Amino acid sequence: MPAIGEVKIPGGKLVRVTVADAAGTRTCHIDGDFFAAGERSSAAVIAQVEEALAGRLSALDAPGVAIEPWYRATVRALEPIVERALIGANAESIALATLRAHAQRALEPFAQALARFEGERNARIHRQWQAAQHGEHPQPPLIDPREVRERWRALAPVLVEDCPRMPEEQMRVEREWSRQVAHGARPATLRVWDWGAPAVVCGAYQSIEDEVHLDQARARGMHVVRRDSGGGAMVIEPARTITVSLYAPLGFVQGLDVAQSFQLCDMWLIEGLRACGVRARFAGLNDIAGPHGKIGGSAQQRVPGEPGCILHHTTLAYSIDARAMGAVLNTSAEKMSDKAVKSAAKRVEPICAGTRLTRAQVVARLVRTARAFGAV
Repeated sequence: MPAIGEVKIPGGKLVRVTVADAAGTRTCHIDGDFFAAGERSSAAVIAQVEEALAGRLSALDAPGVAIEPWYRATVRALEPIVERALIGANAESIALATLRAHAQRALEPFAQALARFEGERNARIHRQWQAAQHGEHPQPPLIDPREVRERWRALAPVLVEDCPRMPEEQMRVEREWSRQVAHGARPATLRVWDWGAPAVVCGAYQSIEDEVHLDQARARGMHVVRRDSGGGAMVIEPARTITVSLYAPLGFVQGLDVAQSFQLCDMWLIEGLRACGVRARFAGLNDIAGPHGKIGGSAQQRVPGEPGCILHHTTLAYSIDARAMGAVLNTSAEKMSDKAVKSAAKRVEPICAGTRLTRAQVVARLVRTARAFGAV
């Protein structure tokens, strides 16, 4: 029986480690809603981490194993692999998730020892936890607004108001257009697009079976698809959702870290939402929020080539069906562990809560804002 351990980094992302036995060999599998930095193949990085963890699991079976030395040694072994490769996850969260998974298979003394270790660890990082950037707290400006304008003017992306497409086709378009930009076959493009059917969209590194109640999704006629970028699962209902994608040469984000690149790509959306009367702000690494909850989230992927491409897409909730969201998504208690509100649906503050404009009117104002930022 597989054992699962989860860790939610305060202000970061969820990491899940699954430990299983296959043909007499113990294996580890990693998934979550983290992002990949794109410097190395994400699949290769995750495979290296999984191999390193599998090689260290047998040490946990030793009678009276000391948890803290194992944890520290595992963190040291994983850091060179994970460093600058995964965003929103780190070696500590992966090592702790592995310990939690092992505790489900071990005898009671191990679980008791792990509880003591976690208590001591939590006390040490309490100050860090309080300082962490939560989704409910505003993310401070990380890039000068004047620089944002200059970069957008230099980019001058083509603006495309696209026709509705089925979810599977939308994923293909994202992949195709980003690769075309990466190889110089398409100019920088900003696409505002609609969905042809309801969907659940999962991040590249998530386990769909763990994130989605597939029977509920199918009963509601939802297509279940996976995007190439990281991040978490989203419920899409065409009349309730606004989605935009930016396909830009990598030079657009040159010299910026990941958090700055998210703000650069979404600054125009903040301005556009404010023009609609919505008190929008940045929150956490990749969210846009209102005063009382999340409006939407972004994800990124860096596509290799010459000049290369950054694919940045943002999904905003114009309105929500909280019942459908709660029925379709499997939001674990661990994922909500650093949130003041313990419900994914209650954490969402849709656009319609802050404006009387219709969805079509909001889209029109966002398009006008995009043109002022440099789209032609």
